[in-house]
Amino acid sequence: MKRKIIVIHEELCNGCGLCVDTCHEGAIELVDGRARLVSDIYCDGLGDCLTGCPTGAIEMIQREAAPYDDEAVQLRMAERKQALEPAGSVLNAAGLTGGGAATQEDHGHGPLHGRGAPHGGCPGSMARRIGRLEPAVPGVTDASGTDAATLAEAPSQSGQAPAPSELSQWPIQLHLVNPANPYFDDAHLLIAADCTAFAYADFHKDFIRDRITLIGCPKLDDTVAYTEKLTDILTAHNVRSITVTRMAVPCCGGIVQSVKQAMLAARTIVPYREVTIGIDGVVMKL
Repeated sequence: MKRKIIVIHEELCNGCGLCVDTCHEGAIELVDGRARLVSDIYCDGLGDCLTGCPTGAIEMIQREAAPYDDEAVQLRMAERKQALEPAGSVLNAAGLTGGGAATQEDHGHGPLHGRGAPHGGCPGSMARRIGRLEPAVPGVTDASGTDAATLAEAPSQSGQAPAPSELSQWPIQLHLVNPANPYFDDAHLLIAADCTAFAYADFHKDFIRDRITLIGCPKLDDTVAYTEKLTDILTAHNVRSITVTRMAVPCCGGIVQSVKQAMLAARTIVPYREVTIGIDGVVMKL
């Protein structure tokens, strides 16, 4: 029969996986880093996945296709759920899951890390932009009494001057930022799992530069609060792109899901890039 069905242009797909999340019938999977239609019978032709593609790789067309099979979809979804349950049990036993909220008694950061939690008027949480136009001034010392200009010009062990910080705003903790901050206007966002900046040596140069940086740990924090905060940011501002950096450990997937769910909740799909960094500091996936 001839009916509406999707076609995926693989040359346009960036492998972000947003369409996989928006397809409630499980018709799309990532294969070799590209979205693929698993079978015609799983596609209902309603096009929910179209809004989940930031690159326009998915198109609705009319072609000869097997009819949509709801029973097959239900069976497929049940099998997928069953296949995921043992893995989840193993990860729980190993303490490697982190997609959900952590308790304070467990390993979480505690109640003050929740969305909208009070920060007690701490001046350290005040929003600010960081300008880097002026060099260090000779004669101005740091807390240890070292001349700031001398410290800035001191060569490293390799004989080169230390790389400058590329951070352009404060605060950077996702739970501490105010979604109304004007620096989110027309911003390129970096959403970074906490450990990535420590694992990857050139993190400032390759990721923080020219981006507004937000960090968090899906293992220790409430990822629901992450999703809500990011949804507020995307709803209130014209964000130009999002780059997510995560570690190659299972619990780090929570920060990826928070970003994707926020884009869907805000009905704002922006250019998206996901970078996975190994515990040895090597970029594993771009």
